[in-house]
Amino acid sequence: MTEDGLFQFGHSKDHRPDLPQLKVLLATLDPLGMPAAMEVLSGERADDPLYLSAIARVRSSLETRGLLYVGDCKMSSLATRAGVAFHRDFYLCPLSALQAPPEVIAGYVSAVARGEHTLVPIKRTATDGATVVLADGFEVTKTLTALYDETWPVTWVERHLVVRSRQQAQTAETALRKRLAQAEQELAALPRARRGKRRWADLAALEQAAAAIVTRYRVAEVLRVSCWAEVEERPVRGYGQRKATVRATTRFGVRTEVDGQALEVAIACLGWRVYVTNQPAEQLSLEQAILAYREEYIVERSMGRLKGAPLSLRPLYLARDDHATGLVRLLSIALRVLTLIEFVVRRRLAAEGAPLAEVYAGQPTRATTRPTAERLLASFREVTLTIVELPGRVVWHLTPLTVVQQRILDLMSCPLTIYTRLAGDFLEPP
Repeated sequence: MTEDGLFQFGHSKDHRPDLPQLKVLLATLDPLGMPAAMEVLSGERADDPLYLSAIARVRSSLETRGLLYVGDCKMSSLATRAGVAFHRDFYLCPLSALQAPPEVIAGYVSAVARGEHTLVPIKRTATDGATVVLADGFEVTKTLTALYDETWPVTWVERHLVVRSRQQAQTAETALRKRLAQAEQELAALPRARRGKRRWADLAALEQAAAAIVTRYRVAEVLRVSCWAEVEERPVRGYGQRKATVRATTRFGVRTEVDGQALEVAIACLGWRVYVTNQPAEQLSLEQAILAYREEYIVERSMGRLKGAPLSLRPLYLARDDHATGLVRLLSIALRVLTLIEFVVRRRLAAEGAPLAEVYAGQPTRATTRPTAERLLASFREVTLTIVELPGRVVWHLTPLTVVQQRILDLMSCPLTIYTRLAGDFLEPP
């Protein structure tokens, strides 16, 4: 690692802050998933300032305007949104927790309760044809003005899509109730005296311990806690040289009470998220925007393929920056091949309406219309080429392709000759 090299210490998404790292910027085409732009950067750089450069590379590569760029909350900085709007492109991203804090969400929830907004269900058709309601939401419109590149003023209309995911809200409510029950259980056991447990010296120490439990379980808004101390005096008779005294014993206790109204408000605020876009509703409806964002796992999947199986960029045992950059770019070519194979096969299967079977090891009857490229390539693992050298000639023998292998080649629009031409009796190696 050098001071100005690629490998630098920074925020590690792999939870290894003790290792230097490099950063790979990746932009993919939707729904193909193929990388359209890639850049290798030093590992200490933040993500936020990199979006505009990635968008500029995509724009110059495709030579078109009016594209929709979808990103995560780090893309939602005002400078990035202003830059996209300045170039007459569109963006879609969620606001971060700092841009849409809990009080803003609570304001939106109150507005819905007062009937100021009508929730629109966001639906998706499942693979079995059933319609599933994923979320509910509404939108508000705002006019923004900002400087692009600290020089050019730009004014644009932005839509705020306020959406509550039903599954996320249910999961968060279950987690909240579980934390609440655990906090009440620990608070109830806090003042109990038992062997090996220290006795409380005073009420302040008990209150401090109770507050720490409430903070750890994040239930301060819905749980009311009060600590009490009761002094009990008991006379002790004198005996011999010992005089009669009064012995004071302090009993401690903790009272807990769930604020029902606060709990209802907290539950009502769960599962909400604010998305922003500058694309008009006529071109991108609320439902289309949320469904488009939910499909962006393909970017994370491409990055997972690059870092893990099957391309296995990580761990990286290279010292020179040019070697590391070259390896990443080489593997990005393989990543493009994987995404292209998968997209083409899935599109053909969807058009034909016939699933592909015999691609799952040990499950010959299991079929799918969405096979992965890794599973498709694994179907050719048993293909064997045998080369026999004889006097004056060489015989190449190839194991016959199975029916499923032939169908996969057909789905990929590849001729059988890419395999069959390898077999034959040759005077010289083909």
